[in-house]
Amino acid sequence: MVYGLAAIDISGRIADRVIVRALGWTSGTRLHIHEDAGLIVVRVSSQGVFTLTGQRHLHLPAAVRKWCGLKAGERVLLAADPTAGVLVVHPPAALDRMIVQAHAAALGGDEG
Repeated sequence: MVYGLAAIDISGRIADRVIVRALGWTSGTRLHIHEDAGLIVVRVSSQGVFTLTGQRHLHLPAAVRKWCGLKAGERVLLAADPTAGVLVVHPPAALDRMIVQAHAAALGGDEG
């Protein structure tokens, strides 16, 4: 796994050269992007309707950003699995849920 933190710009772009390089993606790479359980999953797809920009930035569609409550300037956790060729974008709300659960387990309290 390769991890990164990135901010979303006003146009919904994410720039992280380390992640893109680790995945082997280049400008014009066709991508399938969808939301699943509050996470954004990005995979290479020959039938994908989205592409990596000329600067190799990932552009998250407005609908996906809206579903995940993402706004410009927010930082997201990027988790790339180069072997599987998949990138998972973790919005702040998803990170909050995971951290609350992990802290409850580690500290012996409930999740509420």
